[in-house]
Amino acid sequence: MYQKYQTEALVLGSREYGEADKVFALYTQGFGLVRARASAVRTEGSKMRYALQNYSRVSVALVRGKRGWRLAGAHSVQCAIGDAHGISAFARISELVLRLVQGEEANPYLFAALSEAHQALMSDDSAAWPTIEIVCVARALYALGYLSTEALETTLFAHTTYSGEHLSEAEQLREKLLSSINRAIAETQL
Repeated sequence: MYQKYQTEALVLGSREYGEADKVFALYTQGFGLVRARASAVRTEGSKMRYALQNYSRVSVALVRGKRGWRLAGAHSVQCAIGDAHGISAFARISELVLRLVQGEEANPYLFAALSEAHQALMSDDSAAWPTIEIVCVARALYALGYLSTEALETTLFAHTTYSGEHLSEAEQLREKLLSSINRAIAETQL
């Protein structure tokens, strides 16, 4: 008998598989990046269909089978609704995380940074979304070992919140953050 794991996850993307299945790229709290297949999720009668929307935050039940992870259940925690710019920003962050993260490994700091950014980007305040995106990308690169706090000399990496004072600090360091992010991404050669 297979064990069922319950965890929170961010849906970073999906692709169709077969006639009615989909494979979802999930960044989970307990396992890191997981690619899990949901059977018959594209059918009209599927109960998981609406919970598993791209760029949403969900609570999922996962089962590890012989051929990888399978989704056994899901319900929505926070949908990808709000300003189109915020959703686009999270989509770009998701694409970068999918390029940089290889394999399953839990990273609590990265999950916290992504989920806090998701919550901030899906809120109604669309004026701060460019700064939130920059800070989230920098925190993701830091969590994966591509940036060091000493190089930037900032406290932005000591926590994962996106409050007003932290975003104003990021605005002051905007040029330095952008050059460090671009250099780190270029060094990954991905």
